[in-house]
Amino acid sequence: MRPAVLIGVVAVGLVSAATAATLDDQVYAIAGELMCPVCAGQTVAESNSALAGQMRDIIRARVQEGQTREQIIAYFVAQFGEGVLAAPPRRGGGLWLWMAPPGVLVVGLLLVNRYLRRARPVHRPPPPPPTQAEAEQIRRDLRALD
Repeated sequence: MRPAVLIGVVAVGLVSAATAATLDDQVYAIAGELMCPVCAGQTVAESNSALAGQMRDIIRARVQEGQTREQIIAYFVAQFGEGVLAAPPRRGGGLWLWMAPPGVLVVGLLLVNRYLRRARPVHRPPPPPPTQAEAEQIRRDLRALD
């Protein structure tokens, strides 16, 4: 009976370790989407400030309560405003921030295409050979130059 108890204890330990790893991954993922309000250019996941630590603790508690990612992010937006978001919102003025890079890329490609079409040499077919009468006239003109 002892091996069965030992196996049970090990199984419970592995399940709890896997759950903790999953919880840590969820907390880190959500914290990576929020900027630290007191740190310059760092997310809550990257920051070592006391406020970032408190925010991670709040995220952990809310994940354990079963709240969704969206609910947790909405909580922090309500507390700190949209400036706490690591990525700009995809609506209103933030939509321009999302659309500008692809738009600039498309315009740039069109300009490069236009430039290359203009810079390409135009290939014209060679002129037809002179007729017999034209060849005789050329010979007479060349003799006259000598």
